[in-house]
Amino acid sequence: MNLMGALPLWAEILTAVFVVLGAAFAAIGSFGLIRLPTFFRRIHAPTLGATLGVWCMTIATIVYFSVQGFNLFLHAVLIALFVALTAPVTTIFLMRAALFRHRKSGDKAEAPDRPT
Repeated sequence: MNLMGALPLWAEILTAVFVVLGAAFAAIGSFGLIRLPTFFRRIHAPTLGATLGVWCMTIATIVYFSVQGFNLFLHAVLIALFVALTAPVTTIFLMRAALFRHRKSGDKAEAPDRPT
């Protein structure tokens, strides 16, 4: 017997809106890799896009499975928390490595693209 039925229209719309928003945030963030001129500027857009995209997908997952299962589904929050905690740490490591390589190349600047 299949207990999984069709979702109410409001839940389908809400889920679809958050899925599309999550995909849009991730896509917009990835455009920063192409459009921004230096590595130090390019690194922020994908991090923010990934984090916002994951949170939107998490909300869509919570809505879908909470309505489908008739109880609050918060397991997906663990994935979002993991991404929210690891994405900035990864960004910091990448920035520090790039700054180290920049300094090692002989440039005396403290950090590229820093306003003077």
